[in-house]
Amino acid sequence: MRDKTLIFLLSIIALLTFTGCNDSQETVIADEVEVNESNNDHDELSDDNAVENESDNDTDNVETGIESAANENEEENEVNTEENPRDGPEAVEIDDLELLKVHFIDVGQADATLFEFSYQGEDFKILFDTGNWNRSDVINYLNSLGVQSIDIVVGSHPHADHIGQLDRVVTEFDVGEVWMSGDTNTSQNYQNVMDAIESSGVEYHEPRAGEIYDVGPLEVTVLNPASVNGNLNEGSVALLFKYGETSFILTGDVEAQNEQSILSRGFDLDADVLQLGHHGSNTSTTEPFLNAVSPSIAIVSAGENNQYGHPHDEVIARVTNAGAEIYATYKHGTIIIESDGQSLNVLTKEDGTVSPASSSQQNSSSEPATSEPIESEEQEEDQPTPTASEDGSCIDINSASLSELEGIKHIGPERAEALVDLRPFSSVDDLTRVSGIAAG
Repeated sequence: MRDKTLIFLLSIIALLTFTGCNDSQETVIADEVEVNESNNDHDELSDDNAVENESDNDTDNVETGIESAANENEEENEVNTEENPRDGPEAVEIDDLELLKVHFIDVGQADATLFEFSYQGEDFKILFDTGNWNRSDVINYLNSLGVQSIDIVVGSHPHADHIGQLDRVVTEFDVGEVWMSGDTNTSQNYQNVMDAIESSGVEYHEPRAGEIYDVGPLEVTVLNPASVNGNLNEGSVALLFKYGETSFILTGDVEAQNEQSILSRGFDLDADVLQLGHHGSNTSTTEPFLNAVSPSIAIVSAGENNQYGHPHDEVIARVTNAGAEIYATYKHGTIIIESDGQSLNVLTKEDGTVSPASSSQQNSSSEPATSEPIESEEQEEDQPTPTASEDGSCIDINSASLSELEGIKHIGPERAEALVDLRPFSSVDDLTRVSGIAAG
């Protein structure tokens, strides 16, 4: 009995010991599980913190990138501002615009256009070309308007029918700047102009395609030339003037190949008013260029019954078919176009219609279509340089027509054109400036 009891007690102790071991192991295992779960939680928390840190780093990087881009933009803006020192106000409300008047002055077989406007109490004037060398009509017209100062005078190219009175304009008016193409000429007129610019101390600039300037609220874009090569017509300064929602294009004597060059430069050429290039010659106003500009108004500056036949009928027909209304100085006299920045109003000295059939006919003698007086223009007396023609009669080469010059013995068409380009001539010996004419 005693033995059985001892065995029983030993069994209970063994059972309790085994059970304790299991409890201890379970406790250890549980502790390990809790530690592992805690470690896993810690790891997950670390991962979350890492994600947040990465997110914070990304945010910092983005913010740094924005600041860097902003700094770069500020630097670019500073550079752009420095590159455009003539730029005016960044934005002008159309309602704030005063009336712009564009005067296409009747200067015979030549060009002269005056832009005049005011903004915030300041008056602005730009003169594009200055008429012919042997007349005073531009000077007289400016005086009739009471003009005293001109901000910019543009000589589109150094032919005498475009820079003719530029020397006198610089001398007789307070001129801020003179813009010229950079081409040169051996004519006395060109030399007089350059001498006047130098002696007056006026600022001189040679604009190039792509330049943009703000003259008060008027935006001026240079369309041509990109460079000059000695061909005076090709090098003509061509400008796009934008005033509010209205715009004007003047191209001097730009011809077909240069119109194509302007098109290839990617300008937005859509404009309300186009002055036909080269006085309406068939060398200019090509169909692609005309379509790109799509003007509602076309201006021809040409002399009545001029020896060149300007404007040519095919050009007038082309412009008419394009839907533009045509005004010509030889028919309407001086033409004034007014712009309020949204719409245009045309005033003419004379009534009349320009069509292919009438483009070479004389002016009509109708009543003035505007109440604004336009003073008559006085012609400067020419300095004659007589030369004998084949029939023995004397002609003045400084005022003779192209056909009359061709009639002079040994002159011919090529030298006749050179005479027109290089005049005035002060003496017979001065004719040696023409290639092929010798002294004596």
